[in-house]
Amino acid sequence: MTSVHVADLVKDYTIRNGLKRTRLRAVDHVSLDLKPGRTVALVGESGSGKSTIAKILTRMETPTSGTVEVVRDDGTTVEKGAYRREVQMVFQDPFASLNPFHSIEHHIARPLRIHNRTAAGEETRERVLEMLERVNLTPAANIAPRRPHELSGGQRQRVAIARALAPGAKVLIADEPVSMLDVSIRLGVLNLLGRLQREDDLAVLYITHDLATARHFSDEITVLYRGRVVERGPADAVILDPHHEYTKLLAAAAPDPERLGRVTADDSAFNDTVERDAIDNGRCYDHFAGEWREAGVPAAAR
Repeated sequence: MTSVHVADLVKDYTIRNGLKRTRLRAVDHVSLDLKPGRTVALVGESGSGKSTIAKILTRMETPTSGTVEVVRDDGTTVEKGAYRREVQMVFQDPFASLNPFHSIEHHIARPLRIHNRTAAGEETRERVLEMLERVNLTPAANIAPRRPHELSGGQRQRVAIARALAPGAKVLIADEPVSMLDVSIRLGVLNLLGRLQREDDLAVLYITHDLATARHFSDEITVLYRGRVVERGPADAVILDPHHEYTKLLAAAAPDPERLGRVTADDSAFNDTVERDAIDNGRCYDHFAGEWREAGVPAAAR
């Protein structure tokens, strides 16, 4: 089993406008822990820094400062090739993340061979068919020779999940894995991820802008606003008892069948216009500690 410890993660980008350079801080002292068998939902609107954190965890980006430590139960640190094998990502768009010129079998066989999970030949094909069956793509023998455009969006995302698990992943970074799918099949994909997590004891980071699916799928929720954590805690506590005004805004935007057709006088999200520039991201409510803390500063300075 593998855990991930993220401490005081910072990512700055330099923006050039002629001779002038300015700094954009996309991630500002973010800390979180991913543990086997548990899901942490990273929630926020576009531009809040969610995907930047995902890219850093998968080593597609280098942090400006802060640490990302991936460790096994025995205390050994996962490095180099083992890191890329054990930390895998499921991308948002299942069509763009699959090569249209290659078969489904190729997409799953390639990581198996790169990470020496199987020898070439029949052993690899058998493992490909096994992985397709694990993600409920049956009959696997008929799916394997197809190209991505011959599958539905939900089927393509299941292929992407199988590809991520093929190298023996222990940590799964799911970057809005259902946002590009029809509403009718989203729950099926989330339930699939939940089953695979239980079977393989995966540590999962679920990135989304939807608090409704975050509550359904995660154990813990971390809310990001403009690169800073503004609220964190158990999923039910964050959803049912939000403290930060930005979390309340997200909660009001989430679909709620019980609120359909009626708006209460106390529902400020519908009665008042929220000025986003006025939202304070300098403080964070921690449900685990039951207190407000300063956001955007190193943990040692809090």
